[in-house]
Amino acid sequence: MDPSQLVLRDVHLPQAPGLWPPAPGWWLLAGALLLIALFAGGWRWTRQRQRRRWLDWFDRQTRHDDPLGELAALSALLRRAARRVDAGADRLQGEAWLRFLDGARGQAFTDGPGQLLLHGAFQRQVDARAVEQLRMLARARFLELMAGQR
Repeated sequence: MDPSQLVLRDVHLPQAPGLWPPAPGWWLLAGALLLIALFAGGWRWTRQRQRRRWLDWFDRQTRHDDPLGELAALSALLRRAARRVDAGADRLQGEAWLRFLDGARGQAFTDGPGQLLLHGAFQRQVDARAVEQLRMLARARFLELMAGQR
């Protein structure tokens, strides 16, 4: 057999695989990422819903016509929330109680509007604006304590 008489053709490489449909590993990765995203979204939604419930409950409990009643309700709610973080926190008195409420955030209770928690209950009249400032501060701290943040 004469090699010059052989009919030879060029070798053709197969086509590169297409981008679609992806390989099974990519489907598994996409499914895992989707599950993680759904879990994270559900967890966040649940957390925000619980936070809204706590805020609604706080607002209902502190709704009073007189500032002294509102001040007493603020103090009671903060003590109740403090028990979630430390079982003995609700029994703290005076400056120790205010330092506990300050936590690591500064000194808004010991040096700021939080002083009203110590002295406001013993006054005949309390300034409504001061109680409102304390209410905003107590509302933020209430959420932190209910979430378990020291």
